[in-house]
Amino acid sequence: MTLSIPSLALPSPREMGEIDRIASDTTPIAALMENAGRAVARAVRGWTRPCRVLVLCGPGNNGGDGYVAARRLAECGWPVAVAATAEPSPGGDAARASALYRGPRVPFSVAEAARADLVLDAVFGAGLSRHLAEPAVAVLSAARRLVAVDMPSGVDGATGSPLGYAPKAELTVTFFRAKPGHLLHPGREFVGALQVHDIGVSASILDQVGVRTWRNEPGLWRLPVLTPASHKYTRGVVSLCAGESMPGAARLAAAGARAAGAGVVRIAAGVMADALRLGPPGLIVDSAPLPELLKDTRRRVWICGPGLTPEEAGLILPQLLAASRCVLADAGALTWATSMPERLRGAAVITPHEGEFTRLFGPPGADPLGAVRQAARRINAVVVLKGATTIVASPDGRAALNIHATPALGTAGSGDTLTGVIGALLAAGMAPWDAACAGVWLHGEAGLRAGPWPLAEDLDRHLGAAREQAAGLQG
Repeated sequence: MTLSIPSLALPSPREMGEIDRIASDTTPIAALMENAGRAVARAVRGWTRPCRVLVLCGPGNNGGDGYVAARRLAECGWPVAVAATAEPSPGGDAARASALYRGPRVPFSVAEAARADLVLDAVFGAGLSRHLAEPAVAVLSAARRLVAVDMPSGVDGATGSPLGYAPKAELTVTFFRAKPGHLLHPGREFVGALQVHDIGVSASILDQVGVRTWRNEPGLWRLPVLTPASHKYTRGVVSLCAGESMPGAARLAAAGARAAGAGVVRIAAGVMADALRLGPPGLIVDSAPLPELLKDTRRRVWICGPGLTPEEAGLILPQLLAASRCVLADAGALTWATSMPERLRGAAVITPHEGEFTRLFGPPGADPLGAVRQAARRINAVVVLKGATTIVASPDGRAALNIHATPALGTAGSGDTLTGVIGALLAAGMAPWDAACAGVWLHGEAGLRAGPWPLAEDLDRHLGAAREQAAGLQG
């Protein structure tokens, strides 16, 4: 069962606006702004030594946070100046914050930005939906060091896509919860180090708004636990189909499933059976025809795709779906469905990388989160878009963003191991979205433990420890 963990929620800028509106019924916006600016000043003081700071303030509430931060830094003895793109609307909360700042004000110019040791970007926050205009582009690009308030100006907080130019911050300070754009690639490359600060907004408001995006961490899901009555069939049976040309991919997936806790792993190998029987002794290899194997109702979960040619997948996948099996489709099965993703309807989970996703659904474009959600609805299956930030989306609209991984996982066979891990969790009884989220995290943890430059075969040795780590974190 998926758990709604408030600390993992990732509200979009639109949802955050609604959260702020509801919060203002009990806590005035001026108080939230004061708390936000104080948090920014505290973060800056903890980040760097006292230096000349230029605070760039926009006309909205993000600028209001900047005025408060400037005042608080000045009260601590820091040399601070403010440069405004435009004055806040009279009578508003940002205008009141501006009036409380009594320090130096300088022109919003390239020269002032270049002169400062540190520039605090409070021009626009995560809700910006248009390209930055001059002179903001020139002024921000002149900063030698930059700390962003909420989001570097020019990065879409919902999608992580830069809207034309955006500066790269060394630190970004946001409030209440991170936003999707903080985690999505390439936005996370602009954010730098991310700090999330409490400013007095109640977590209970998340339930009222109905946030459907989370950071993928233990606690969002719970792994099955062994009991004294557990045995190999309660842990689950994972079945795979091996192809003739690349049987090694099926072996990698099988090894991932075994290391992730499957009770039994079996490969339907056909003519390759004798060769695969030379592999690990705990792996069962079947040579019987697929229709015969499907008579065994204990074999509920099947992985279809690793090592299969599109032609082989086209013969196998329809049989698995017609038999109402829980199917994880990858690799050759995805290639077989190129430009015809409806062929995958009936699968529980698919795990494309960006190239496979593009061939199925078109490029994910500037809004990958939205694209993966749409794809999941289209084929009524959980979609795992593997990448720098892996996106897991369910047909019901839930989505999780995973950054718990390492670029070293970008090696041949790593994706096959992932399918095995997810397959093991499906076989243990986890729902497809939970199994996909948990499998992605465990795979990432194993990659982190495997050290630099691991081979796909190295990951299996760390999956048991990854499960222990997840069990300790999920509470």
